[in-house]
Amino acid sequence: MWELVVLVCKLVLYTGLLACVGLLILRSTLNVSDEGKAPLPPHSDLTPADCFDLAENAPTAALPPHTDLTHTDCFDLAENARTAALPPHSNLTPTDCFDLAENAPADEPRPPADTMQQPEAPPVDATKLGIGRSIAVLTSGGDAQGMNAAVRATVRVGLYTGAKVYFIHEGYQGMVDGGDNIRPATWESVSMMLQLDFRSKEGRTKAAMNLVKLGITNLCVIGGDGSLTGANQFRTEWSELLGILMKAGKITADEAKRSSHLNIVGMVGSIDNDFCGTDMTIGTDSALHRIMEVVDAITTTAQSHQRTFILEVMGRHCGYLALVTALSCGADWVFIPEMPPDEDWEEHLCRRLMETRGRGSRLNVIIVAEGALDRNGKPITSDLIKDLVSKRLGYDTRATILGHVQRGGTPSAFDRILASRMGVEAVMALLEATPETPACVVSLSGNMAIRLPLMECVQVTKDVTIAMAEGRYEDAIKLRGKSFQNNWNTYKMLAHVHLPEKKSNINIGIVNVGAPCAGMNAAVRSAVRIGILQGHQMFAVHDGFEGLAQGQIEPINWGGVGGWTGKGGKTHCSAKTL
Repeated sequence: MWELVVLVCKLVLYTGLLACVGLLILRSTLNVSDEGKAPLPPHSDLTPADCFDLAENAPTAALPPHTDLTHTDCFDLAENARTAALPPHSNLTPTDCFDLAENAPADEPRPPADTMQQPEAPPVDATKLGIGRSIAVLTSGGDAQGMNAAVRATVRVGLYTGAKVYFIHEGYQGMVDGGDNIRPATWESVSMMLQLDFRSKEGRTKAAMNLVKLGITNLCVIGGDGSLTGANQFRTEWSELLGILMKAGKITADEAKRSSHLNIVGMVGSIDNDFCGTDMTIGTDSALHRIMEVVDAITTTAQSHQRTFILEVMGRHCGYLALVTALSCGADWVFIPEMPPDEDWEEHLCRRLMETRGRGSRLNVIIVAEGALDRNGKPITSDLIKDLVSKRLGYDTRATILGHVQRGGTPSAFDRILASRMGVEAVMALLEATPETPACVVSLSGNMAIRLPLMECVQVTKDVTIAMAEGRYEDAIKLRGKSFQNNWNTYKMLAHVHLPEKKSNINIGIVNVGAPCAGMNAAVRSAVRIGILQGHQMFAVHDGFEGLAQGQIEPINWGGVGGWTGKGGKTHCSAKTL
């Protein structure tokens, strides 16, 4: 009997000990207060169980009234009850709550309010940025491929942001005439030209009235430096024009107040690429495509008949088209306004053509910019060069002036992308503009669409013309930008050749591996000629690394890569295998 009593007592004792151990473990895990519940913000109606339930069912679970907790706070409290107590009306963010709950000891005081992370700004809804705003888009000056893509991007992004968008047909003249020339935006393509009326103050006053009547206070102008300069002048005179209209009784005081400020953003549409501040203008790449198509077609007939071809391209007073064309086709000579040839250029030109023929070439190509001049300011035309070559060298010579074929045709992929990106940036610039924001132009720099002060870029563009007029040709090249300067230096290295008398002891082999792609021949040509200019011996390795292993290596000279810039595939043979 006593043995049974002792056994029961032992069972009771062991059971009590196990219960105590379990409670201690549970208490150490939850670290609850003496009252057995997690601390909660004062005046809160939530229990830890409520917090856990809300955390499990957020965001659909409803919070009890009069609580300052968010669903994130509830989750923190349920998971980390010992430290996540928050005062009512606290400016703590959910991130602060989580950090406190995870890292703060139970007895550590809460950091001062001014050291807390402030709530992040709510995300901007792009579809509402333009509500209540009106944007008008016009093109002016000469047309360029890609302008329609820029208009399309401007219209669609403007509509996406909730703004009203208008087309101004017939450029500045349409803004002066008003009426049906200013219409709500559609997806139609338009053709607009600069007219004379906008150049007078009376014309600009009419244009201002037409914009005010439609509530347009944001203007996107696509054109050249002249068109953009006119837009900035219009913006500068805006307040004065409103005063004239009010005095004449053509607009009311309320209309003037609603249209008190005009925002201007420009995009440069010009095949000449003559606007400083941007690496590329809309339409330039497409014009280069047209030119290169003609050059490729001409070289086939020139080789057949051993002719000299002189090609005159557009560009007004900018030599970009001529320079890049010469670099792309490996022309023997190029004439550009920024760097007129030396006084005895006729002798140098004829010597260069003879040297090219002496290396085995069956043709000569000379590129002339339409604004090319000599050192005395005398125009250098394609006919002048033709007569020179024919009389001094007796070569069969032809001159071709491309004309407006350079402006025509569909835009290239690059121009479509460039114009679309610029259109998007232009709309965002208009919607973010304030009365203190200066007129800006959307430019391309390092493949990024950026905003630059419009009139600063216009002034640099004018400085180029001044530098050329004063004979500061090196300054003119630099003012055109690094891209222009690099193209000029590269062309001089590859075309104006003076082979070194001393050779280095360095041998360089060039090997192509893998599938061919457009441009590989141009890369090999440049590498070979630059190596030769440095005095190195250049070698061609045929059939890739397999040919290298088998010794299929031969020297390659200056003339061996002649005409490679326009050839497709890989003239220097390769293999796909390693």
